[in-house]
Amino acid sequence: MALSSLLLPTLLLLLLLLLPNASAFFHNAHHRAHHSDAAHNYRDALSKSILFFEGQRSGRLPPGQRLRWRGDSGLSDGSAMGVDLVGGYYDAGDNVKFGFPMAFTTTMLSWSVIEFGGLMKAELPNAKEAIRWATDYLLKATAHPDTIYVQVGDANKDHSCWERPEDMDTPRTVAKIDSSSPGSDVAAETAAALAAASIVFRRSDPSYSKLLLGTATRVFEFADKYRGAYSNGLKSFVCPFYCSYSGYQDELLWGAAWLHKATKNPTYLDYIQANGQTLGADESDNTFGWDNKHVGARILLSKAFLVQNVKSLHDYKGHADNFICSLIPGTSFSATQYTPGGLLFKMGDSNMQYVTSSSFLLLTYAKYLTYSNQFVSCGGVTITPRKLRSIAKRQVDYLLGDNPNRMSYMVGYGASFPQRIHHRGSSLPSVSAHPARIPCSSGFSALNSPAPNPNLLVGAVVGGPDAQDRFPDQRTDYEQSEPATYINAPLVGSLAYLAHSFGQL
Repeated sequence: MALSSLLLPTLLLLLLLLLPNASAFFHNAHHRAHHSDAAHNYRDALSKSILFFEGQRSGRLPPGQRLRWRGDSGLSDGSAMGVDLVGGYYDAGDNVKFGFPMAFTTTMLSWSVIEFGGLMKAELPNAKEAIRWATDYLLKATAHPDTIYVQVGDANKDHSCWERPEDMDTPRTVAKIDSSSPGSDVAAETAAALAAASIVFRRSDPSYSKLLLGTATRVFEFADKYRGAYSNGLKSFVCPFYCSYSGYQDELLWGAAWLHKATKNPTYLDYIQANGQTLGADESDNTFGWDNKHVGARILLSKAFLVQNVKSLHDYKGHADNFICSLIPGTSFSATQYTPGGLLFKMGDSNMQYVTSSSFLLLTYAKYLTYSNQFVSCGGVTITPRKLRSIAKRQVDYLLGDNPNRMSYMVGYGASFPQRIHHRGSSLPSVSAHPARIPCSSGFSALNSPAPNPNLLVGAVVGGPDAQDRFPDQRTDYEQSEPATYINAPLVGSLAYLAHSFGQL
């Protein structure tokens, strides 16, 4: 022992002399050790953010279902129309399957895996399973040419009940788009979802990947050929829940961007170049979510320029920079409100979806900029990739507990988290605990009860606090207390990056 301790300094000195990069190695090792002391267990949060999707499953649950308080539901969906629409996800705390947000959720889960799946280790199979649960359903919904089934369930009647999905007795009305009642928005988003997922499964399941991509191509052609917003023809079904407020142009650009990435077919690049401006490529909107995809398309297309060196997409770097600059506090381009506690704030209803989607875009764009050794210029102020990562980390840390309320907004993560989320299945006793059916109106006593939810929807991220960082944790307050699949989907990628960067994966 004494001899080895004497030799060690000599060996280190020799190593420094012999290896020109040895000093950098030791610096980096120290850097990694210093930064491994993370404020949060991002790996645990990642695992839970993916587990949440199992609580949102519709259909016949598989043997590997981990949230055991959930049971089979919606097993006859589509049968009245002579189609099989069993499966997919409930979007939030209700029992309706809305195709528009489900497709966006699928696209963002897939993008999370495309960018950061290589860092996910043991969680990668779970993330891919979450994607497949959605794509299996989307393949059913698009099985008939020039027709897409975009909703299962009457939202108005569903919202007049408070019942478990396993007990559903509200009408499972099916809504569809076709050539006579088009929906370019939901169709192009569905094409984006299938195209993005095809990349995820390209190596692990080539035949499934090919099926997804072939369907995506066909669905996008339908979206582009028969143009119109789906909420025009289906207003009574989809509004005010998931109206297409931003129109369908953003989805056509987004769908084309994903098909360009998935196929490398130059016809999609030609389409983007010919139609980009009319589809809103350079509009100044800076809100990215289930309704407006412009910003996401700009970031995705900037990758083709920054990483793949597709020169013709040079302008998208500028378009992406404009969005980034709008998020940076203190710059002349800043157009984003933050709460006193530091949370990005877009709107009172389900604000956390914009926090998770913007954080994902910041980390993803930082990755592209780093690869190409570039930065963002905001009116003469240079914004580095490191700055983008720090802003994204601050948002995720706020979500996980670094906030004035000292609570996590992810159910089951941390010592303090929401106890009364606006979610039927979580708030009512499970079928195993209460085998007898709970009728439509009987469940409202649970909705109005001050008691904590009996079933933990682990990983669910709620709508979040208001503009003053206040969060009452009331089940009736759906704007702040309701979780949604599209809140979690982009968070999966951010948590994978953070868990890896802090040595937790």
